[in-house]
Amino acid sequence: MLIDTFGRVATDLRVSLTDRCNLRCTYCMPEEGLQWLAKPDLLTDDEIVRLVRIAVTQLGITEIRFTGGEPLLRPGLVGIVERCAQLEPRPKMSLTTNGIGLRRTAKALKAAGLDRVNVSLDTLRPDVFKTLTRRDRHKDVLEGLEAARDAGLTPVKVNTVLMPGLNDDEAPDLLAWAVENEYELRFIEQMPLDAQHGWKRDGMITAGDILQSLRTRFELTEEGSGERGSAPAERWIVDGGPHRVGVIASVTRPFCSACDRTRLTADGQVRTCLFATEETDLRGALRAAPEDTTDGSDEAIARLWKLAMWGKKAGSGLDDPSSFLQPDRPMSAIGG
Repeated sequence: MLIDTFGRVATDLRVSLTDRCNLRCTYCMPEEGLQWLAKPDLLTDDEIVRLVRIAVTQLGITEIRFTGGEPLLRPGLVGIVERCAQLEPRPKMSLTTNGIGLRRTAKALKAAGLDRVNVSLDTLRPDVFKTLTRRDRHKDVLEGLEAARDAGLTPVKVNTVLMPGLNDDEAPDLLAWAVENEYELRFIEQMPLDAQHGWKRDGMITAGDILQSLRTRFELTEEGSGERGSAPAERWIVDGGPHRVGVIASVTRPFCSACDRTRLTADGQVRTCLFATEETDLRGALRAAPEDTTDGSDEAIARLWKLAMWGKKAGSGLDDPSSFLQPDRPMSAIGG
């Protein structure tokens, strides 16, 4: 069990498969990209599966989310999913993606055992998409969303970040589109995880702003805390149902007290939080000694992981601007 000193138990593992991405979203990385991890620094497919197996069979993990960077850029993705689907007990498995490669991979991922996807899409306007992502791939994302829905990777959740002066007027249109296409829309407050450290609290689009905009066109009924559990999204029933919309208010209404996540970076580091400034190296332990030795055994890896999570802090620190320390790694390196 991965428990911390505040009594929280981690059952949800986020696995970053790569730090690379084929978009250059303004709130994530600079236009020229980043210094990518060298291939020898990345976990191999076997190492990823082994760590997932340890997490599931020894540490109580029940849900796996594959992330990036852009996880569809990982050549061995389908095989990783297929092998993790064979674990006992079988974890629920999902994937967060920009959707560009889903048209060609959705069916294979479903056949391998993936349960569902989260797709990032911030706008319905191709020109705004190009401005936000610095790439002309809007049509590819829409086609990827359709492919995921048709393949049964449902519920398909759409993650949207609103940016001042770019897409901050699109909330009602995005929700109407999501309802029409049977997607579940989730707005996410922009977080300070951009590589260029350009995020500013002043002027950001807040959860309150988003809800106010949505209510100009829709009747929203709060779902209630009993339905939410440890999920980061507060959800509202749209026009009496059955459709729902979520808002993840990471900055203005942090949900740290209910957090049930542990994170594994593409280079094998355990992170207790997106905003953690410290990491625990599992890759080194995997490679330093054979599996059948004391130092390299599954049990030794599990102990390291437990120790890392025991030291998890009470919160992200976002609610205290005077003392908040932005992590050195950008979103693409640690997984969303």
